[in-house]
Amino acid sequence: MESQQAEAGEKSNQPRPKMSAEEAAVVREKENLRLARQRVLQQLATSPNPRHRKLMEDALADLEEKLGRLAK
Repeated sequence: MESQQAEAGEKSNQPRPKMSAEEAAVVREKENLRLARQRVLQQLATSPNPRHRKLMEDALADLEEKLGRLAK
């Protein structure tokens, strides 16, 4: 835990390169998709309902496809 905090502190002290508004928007979109994917995976892991699991699997596939497009 302490090493993670120290690492986070080191990262925040480093100057970040300037990015355009477009680049910042892409970074935000990737982070939003990554967080949504994480939520879907959590729901998928805990859902006993087959219909809900199918919905989550479809949502996961969609999110991964979008993340793949942004990675290019």
